Amino acid sequence: MDYISSTLYGLIQGLSEFLPVSSSGHLALLPHFLEIKDPGVFFDLTMHVGTGFAVGLYFRREVMAMLSAFIQFFIFRKKHPSHFLMMNSLIATVSSLIVIVALLKFNLNDLTRTPKWIASNLIIFGILMFFIDKFCMRTKKNFEGSSHPKEAIFIGLLQAMAIFPGVSRSGITLTGARGLGLNRHNSTRFSFLLSLPIIFGGFVLKLPEAIQSSNLFSLEHCLIGGLVSFAFGLISIHYFLKFIERIGLGPFALYRVVIGVIILLVV
Repeated sequence: MDYISSTLYGLIQGLSEFLPVSSSGHLALLPHFLEIKDPGVFFDLTMHVGTGFAVGLYFRREVMAMLSAFIQFFIFRKKHPSHFLMMNSLIATVSSLIVIVALLKFNLNDLTRTPKWIASNLIIFGILMFFIDKFCMRTKKNFEGSSHPKEAIFIGLLQAMAIFPGVSRSGITLTGARGLGLNRHNSTRFSFLLSLPIIFGGFVLKLPEAIQSSNLFSLEHCLIGGLVSFAFGLISIHYFLKFIERIGLGPFALYRVVIGVIILLVV
């Protein structure tokens, strides 16, 4: 891997991690179309950690409030103003992790990382996202003002499906939240906050594999990829939050379908 490739990987990871277009799908396709060698597990981890820090920095107030709520409730048995957001996020995250750990026992990489599989996921879940966003019911429900354990479990289970490239973690959680009646702003905030434990939890789970891997990696390239993904992750979060209520999810759904069709035609 050279500096241009590591920068390109970081740029795509940073821009697509929080947009509902599937960062894992885009990254899995790069070696197929640009003849770039798979950079390996450790490089992948550093890029995800970069976007994780972007979320943590952008939502630092919410993150600190949720940590305070966690400590106050589970240690001092008191409720913090962010209690409901913390509990709903915790329930969704635990639901996701249970399913992800179960699915990881099956070696599905050879099937799920093929261009046709990724393209199919891009198209199917893109169409689903468009129709649910456009025709979903309207409610005042949100995850910050009250407890919604069933809905949190539902979104957590959907989030687990994002281990398959082309599904998109942000896309599937946004689709689920919109289907439950949350507005675009609340859906997006909850989706972004849910990414933190998944990103850093994935880092902890995959780190032993990365350390034991025989694949050599360059620390310089890892740092470049991580820093680029961090910078463009911040940009992606800021502008997506700024424009989501105005533009909706339609343009991203159209992008997914177009890219998916192109992939199916050329592979």
